[in-house]
Amino acid sequence: MGIRKSLAVACMALAPLAQAQDSGNWTGEAELGVLVTSGNTEETKVNGRLGLQHETQTWRYTGEFSSRYTETEDQTTAEEYNAALEADYKFDDKQYWFVRGSYEDDRFSGYDFESTLTTGYGNRVWQAGDRSFLDLSVGGGYRYNKLKQENPDGRDVEEEAIARLAGQFDYALSDTALFRQKLSTEIGLDDNNTISQSETALQSNIVGSLSMKAAFRVKHVSDAPAGSDKTDTETSLSLLYGF
Repeated sequence: MGIRKSLAVACMALAPLAQAQDSGNWTGEAELGVLVTSGNTEETKVNGRLGLQHETQTWRYTGEFSSRYTETEDQTTAEEYNAALEADYKFDDKQYWFVRGSYEDDRFSGYDFESTLTTGYGNRVWQAGDRSFLDLSVGGGYRYNKLKQENPDGRDVEEEAIARLAGQFDYALSDTALFRQKLSTEIGLDDNNTISQSETALQSNIVGSLSMKAAFRVKHVSDAPAGSDKTDTETSLSLLYGF
């Protein structure tokens, strides 16, 4: 039962793939990882992700949808859904203005949901070929998080202005291998709650559009809800299909 549920969770993240391919206007990648162990410890891990991008001369649109599910000894230990959408207005080949919205529902984070809306300036400060580049961005916006339990002061909502800093570094190690590092931090300007995320990944082409990807992700919340860990980490191995 756990395996079927896990696969269903992953399919929810990958469901828009067929529409994206049919449209012919989008490029992207679909990712799926499944790990099932048995014996002394029975564990099922499933992660799914869909990344989409559409680019014109003056605009770039990106969307990312992901899910993560872990079950150990018939007990759910991780269940998370994420969505992020961004629109970039390009001033030239390097500079752009972005508007970004994100939503996260993590069952074990202490939040019912976390959401942000930010806008700001970005710059591709370095590029070598089509696959190696460094993007940096800075901006500000608003955070609205719904807590599962009230704070000691009686609040069940965290809402504040935030500053956002982010970067992405892609480096082509060879024609078939790519290193990717993503970093972001969102700093609360009222309650000073800082949420930082990092993903370090290495992917290598297997055949055609199919690749293998190994990734390490970290999320740190400086003022995490009561009963929740400040730092959450994940190591994954998955198949990646580019289209």
